[in-house]
Amino acid sequence: MVTRSCVIRIPAGKVIADRNGDGVLQIRGKGLRIRFEPGSVLRGAAKGTPWDRLQGIGLRAEGAPGLRLSGLKVHGYKVGLFLKDCDDLLVEELDASDNFRQRLGSTPEREDAMDWLFPHRNDEGQWRQKWGAALYLERCERPVVRRVRVRRGQNGIILDRVRGAKVYDNDCSFLSGWGLALWRSSDNVITRNAFDFCVRGYSHGVYNRGQDSAGILMFEQCQRNYFAENSVTHGGDGFFGLSGREALGQSKPPRKGWSYKGRGNRENVFVRNDFSYAAGHGFEETFAFDEILSKNRIVGNAITGLWGGYSQGMLILDNLFEANGERGYGLERGAINIEHGKNITILRNRFVKNRCGVHLWWDRDEELHKLPWFQANPEEGGETWIVGNRFEGDEVALHLRGGVKGVHFVGNKLVGVKKELLLEGGSEVDRKTVKKGLMGLSLDPNRRVLGETRPVGARKHLRGRENILMGPWGPWDHASPFLRARGQNAQGMSWDLLGVTEKPRVLQARGIASGLRIEPIPGVGFHLSLGAEGRGFFPFSFVLEGEGYRFPVRGSLLATEWKVRVFSWQTDPRKDEKAWRKEAEEKGFEVRLPSLRLLYGMGGPASLDLSPEIRKGLPQTDQFGTIASTELRLPAGTWLVQTTSDDGIRVQVDGKTLIEDWTWHGPTRHDAKLVLKKEKTLRFLVEHFELNGYALLKLELKRAQ
Repeated sequence: MVTRSCVIRIPAGKVIADRNGDGVLQIRGKGLRIRFEPGSVLRGAAKGTPWDRLQGIGLRAEGAPGLRLSGLKVHGYKVGLFLKDCDDLLVEELDASDNFRQRLGSTPEREDAMDWLFPHRNDEGQWRQKWGAALYLERCERPVVRRVRVRRGQNGIILDRVRGAKVYDNDCSFLSGWGLALWRSSDNVITRNAFDFCVRGYSHGVYNRGQDSAGILMFEQCQRNYFAENSVTHGGDGFFGLSGREALGQSKPPRKGWSYKGRGNRENVFVRNDFSYAAGHGFEETFAFDEILSKNRIVGNAITGLWGGYSQGMLILDNLFEANGERGYGLERGAINIEHGKNITILRNRFVKNRCGVHLWWDRDEELHKLPWFQANPEEGGETWIVGNRFEGDEVALHLRGGVKGVHFVGNKLVGVKKELLLEGGSEVDRKTVKKGLMGLSLDPNRRVLGETRPVGARKHLRGRENILMGPWGPWDHASPFLRARGQNAQGMSWDLLGVTEKPRVLQARGIASGLRIEPIPGVGFHLSLGAEGRGFFPFSFVLEGEGYRFPVRGSLLATEWKVRVFSWQTDPRKDEKAWRKEAEEKGFEVRLPSLRLLYGMGGPASLDLSPEIRKGLPQTDQFGTIASTELRLPAGTWLVQTTSDDGIRVQVDGKTLIEDWTWHGPTRHDAKLVLKKEKTLRFLVEHFELNGYALLKLELKRAQ
């Protein structure tokens, strides 16, 4: 227990585990100044300990007003620092990298639903207990957090019931959860921080769900927070806000007579931030009131630039929305998407090459409308002003559906827009009325922005979602060594070894690994490839080793030729397989492939560039089928046939059904054993159908363990 001001020195290499979970270094007292000597590292586990096994708390302070902490490096814990009831706190010059993070089940080919985060409850510290944090502040008034750096972790800075904080000049990036998370926290100033690449649930061109990761997360009635000049790019979402279970009435009211009117996140301001290149939404705020977004950069987000469902009184002013919605889901796509919005003002924004500029709609969700929030905050009435904006090359400028009314679309300039208005379901738009004084509206330009760094634009060289490269623990930081499997192609298996300059050493090579080829990728790393002569099944294993890394690799190469037929269909294969197969013969296109690894994603056969004929003749992204066959000679033994599919799948070997899930389903893995008493040539037949949405077909063959 530390009870007086001091300088702390920790001997090099010292490991101090938190065996009882209450913190290795504990601090109590008023006005303490704690400084750590250069080179001191508070370490809770030996280097190389898997991140998901890290436990305990490094430093814990409770009831220590006026505490000053500086110069600490803390690694190897579930929570680096846990500071509770520490008003007027200062934390600076902190490195809280290499603390807890979960191993991810999602792979480049398949999303694992177990990776989703569910941040809806935290009043009992669930975030800290389940997912850890580099720095966790609870019930602190007026803290200052600056120059904190976090890498190789899950969560960076968490503010739990914190008021009046000043958070600036921090860099919590390349994390697998949240860079900054707020719970019931209000009146905070958050400026000039980097919360980039806080992401999970992404595989470029394959799936893009984000799994509730975010650069900034804000849940449960956070009010009057000011976010300015933060870089919040490449997240699951850039910003993800939700008003909360208590605000909506999904949990018991905290006291008798509790009013739901106006409950939720409200009056938060977002100015000159960069919310770009998210796996999901650049900015998502739901059930909120009177939020302001001004002069933000919102570019290249996969689904939408801004999602504002059920929000009221939102002002969207002078922002850039560009190239949003490329991987949107159906009608949910583009720059601004708001369902059930009320009193929304969209003023003087620039829209460039979005799948849709502004998309507003109404529908009826009976379960949601039973909640107390909906009785207290009626959606009816109100107006939406879309005024003085510029639309350049968007597919649709304004899309209204579900009977939306009270929308004023006035004084906007359209250049090269494919379709100006798309009105559905009795929706109406006014083209004449201009609200008095609206065009001259601006924010107070004199509000002070804290911090000396300029994170917005500092990572220009990493712009674009293609730079989100996920490993089993989280996103690559584009600096440390990283091995990425590229899968099998006509030449064999291949990998990219990134973030290294010296050619790796190859150790313990077995099977065909002795033929591993290594070629430099100038300025990036090395490309590795492995092939086999002839057809068959070829197991291999090897270890790549170099300065600061060691990557063991094992697998098998299935060298064969698949005859693959892809086709569109009208007959549901679940109802009439005979007619479905007839359509394959009549409408299909045939191609030869070295592997059965068809990662359609939200596209279809044409998007995989299988052949010019397929690219031209089969544009469908829904209702298509695949029938593939090959012959392969295998030696005696027990084999594992493994498929990953979305939707229906059937695998037959020599006419016998080995795997069958002829249903509509999400990405699902199936395993089946194949026992051979002697060497034999087998004929494989694989049938697959896609109904709608995401699509995937992959088959692997392995020796059973």
